[in-house]
Amino acid sequence: MLSCSNTAFEGNPLTEIFRDAHLLAVHKPAGLLLHRSPIDRHETEFALQHARALNGGEHVYPVHRLDRPTSGLLLFARDPDTASSLGKAFMAGEVRKTYVALVRGWTEEAGLIDHPLRERAIDRRCKDDPQPTREARSRYARLATTEIPVQIEGFPSSRYSLVELCPDTGRKHQLRRHMQHIAHPIIGDTNYGRTRHNHYFAERFGCSRLMLAATAMRFAHPFTGQPMTLHAEPDETFRQVLTIFNDDVQSLWPRTDQV
Repeated sequence: MLSCSNTAFEGNPLTEIFRDAHLLAVHKPAGLLLHRSPIDRHETEFALQHARALNGGEHVYPVHRLDRPTSGLLLFARDPDTASSLGKAFMAGEVRKTYVALVRGWTEEAGLIDHPLRERAIDRRCKDDPQPTREARSRYARLATTEIPVQIEGFPSSRYSLVELCPDTGRKHQLRRHMQHIAHPIIGDTNYGRTRHNHYFAERFGCSRLMLAATAMRFAHPFTGQPMTLHAEPDETFRQVLTIFNDDVQSLWPRTDQV
């Protein structure tokens, strides 16, 4: 049986979006790690443990990554066979993920970013980097633009775009690095963004976060083969920043074509 709920549980930062006998989909807030990492040894709270709580304490299996500062749709398998099947689907490019992001400047209406990436970003202090590059492609479509009368980088006003992003490949920080590559970095990105713009939004809205959210995922159900589309609306902290646009942007959500 299918269950689509958008259900929040007291004390649990995850919001359940979808559940059946094989899958559990949740909304992950920005700032929450997926699982334990050697980079953040001091952290004691992870999305994986909260997903287990939603699953009645039973083990769940993460089938893809969602960076710590990125919010949105996160999918778990509830059994090893489903995890294996979905893992193969991700590797074969059969799962389509969609994100929305607030970026600096006015992008083109749509485009393909075909720019190879190394496993990690280059340290500019090093003249030589032995890492091989791997193909990386991301597609984007502009949803809205705005111009606010605030001088941030020497111009009398500042321009921003809301874009939909769809990665064709799955490299580390791919969307963040690709948007930097085309000179439209994501607001709130402390690694690849623009510091002055990040500071402006943090001060104006009282919240410092990466303005990147995973909003949709399309795939074939690993057990039934049924085509599925899951949606996760951007959370309140994300949508609050979107008030720099007109009301048409807010009407993009909620989506009603889930499963």
